[in-house]
Amino acid sequence: MYQPSSRFMKYKRRAHWPAITLFTVFGFLSHGFGQVNTPTADHEPNTPSALPTVSGAADLSDKGRPAAPSAASAEDTQKSANGRNTSASIPLSGNFRQRLGQFYLQDWNGTNVTTPLPPKRGLPAPIDSPPFPFSDWGYGGSPDIGAPDGNTYPLMSALKLENSRTKIYGWFAPSINFSTSGHNNFPLSYDIFPNKVELNQAVVYVERLPNTVQNSHFDWGFHLTGFYGIDYRFTTAKGYFSQQLLLFNRQYGFDPVLEYLDLYFPVKEGLDIRIGRFLSVPGIEAQLAPNNYNMTHSLLYTIDPFTDTGIYGTLKLNKQWMVQLGMSGGHDVALWTPDAKPSAIACLNYSTKSNNDNFYGCANGINDGKYAYNNLQDYDFTWYHKFNGKWHTATETWYMYERDVPDVAGNVANPITPETGANGAFCAPGELRCTAPEYAVVNYVNRDVNSKLMLGFRSDLLNDKKGQRTGIAGKYTENTLYATKYIGNTVMFRPELRFDHSWDQRGYNGGRSRNQCFFGVDVIYKF
Repeated sequence: MYQPSSRFMKYKRRAHWPAITLFTVFGFLSHGFGQVNTPTADHEPNTPSALPTVSGAADLSDKGRPAAPSAASAEDTQKSANGRNTSASIPLSGNFRQRLGQFYLQDWNGTNVTTPLPPKRGLPAPIDSPPFPFSDWGYGGSPDIGAPDGNTYPLMSALKLENSRTKIYGWFAPSINFSTSGHNNFPLSYDIFPNKVELNQAVVYVERLPNTVQNSHFDWGFHLTGFYGIDYRFTTAKGYFSQQLLLFNRQYGFDPVLEYLDLYFPVKEGLDIRIGRFLSVPGIEAQLAPNNYNMTHSLLYTIDPFTDTGIYGTLKLNKQWMVQLGMSGGHDVALWTPDAKPSAIACLNYSTKSNNDNFYGCANGINDGKYAYNNLQDYDFTWYHKFNGKWHTATETWYMYERDVPDVAGNVANPITPETGANGAFCAPGELRCTAPEYAVVNYVNRDVNSKLMLGFRSDLLNDKKGQRTGIAGKYTENTLYATKYIGNTVMFRPELRFDHSWDQRGYNGGRSRNQCFFGVDVIYKF
């Protein structure tokens, strides 16, 4: 019987400690709030500390910096509005926990003021963040060139380091889901374990953003991520603590998802060179929870590449055009593994003058295409369109394949054993190996209800022609209704209702059903 790769296999032990940990965190914060001094209007604000509001383009290289902790260019979402949120018109006082509690209370009560930021170099931001996870159309592999960094975070303010260029921030993202499947929700992701309360992500970022507002001198930045939770199953790259998944198939694990250096040069409208491990460049969605429209991921996103290690250059030619070129060791592998091979990345990005439309095409991880750990040949195209101030849509499609994939259909003598964690394909009778292609398309339609609430609908088609990505060949669709509700800028609730269907075989609940109904909600608590 065919077994899907270990990142998608069901882990059978129950783990209740994440819920206990969550209650401990909230209890700690509540204790801090109980000691908050009542603010009075007599006080003048002390050093300004910006709230972690999302801003800027989604740096889809990190496919988004977490919304509020979220920054532009999907990983480096920065403020595109010419304002900076301060911690309030009342200074934070007391000890660390008291200052942290005051920050959250001021955020939730909306008692914040703004101070000017340098204007962004570039086109005006097409949408608002919040309620959306980014305000500029996203691109990967670079900070949002030309956008000022107006973000300061609860932890930094509590530490009295709100003006430091090196920032530490992050979030907790627990979730609960109810599913008609009892064995496995896959290919729904990331919540593949049905009917459970879980800790999806506990994430800490340490970063310094290069100053790309100026275009007169060199600057630099860096980024480090500590990532823990069940979602590590989808971010794991071979060679980066991958034994947790590939050898032991642990339900919870740790992954240093991002570690890179940014070098910024005043060439044209700005040139950024990124060196290290970064998120796979193209796409609408992101590994980091706050950078997505909703809780679960599309079928399209679930099976595409996740991270690359290499060097990547982003050159902004003018306000509308951008070109990107780079080399990596292939998808989801460290450079020191035998699966690594030189792989080209090339992207072109264009926005109309109004910035109501954005087109982003990428050829990602291109090499000989021969079977190896996640050695996908990925051709991706994304289109964003703004209808008006309330409505916009985002559409993505890709075509991927691998060559010489081992046959696991059971129709050949002496079959080749697939690599651990890298699925085989269902080839024609008599073929020891074959080419395994797949294509997918996803569309989001989103509405801005108000500054703290958005609604959306997603529809999605995947055709896994040889079953090499899902373990069961055929066509899959999903349709999802979702919402995001903000409390201040530091807490997000994301409920959704989703229906999945496999058209050719029983593709859900571990091959037991064609259909799957799913309801889930997660909470993102930023610090």
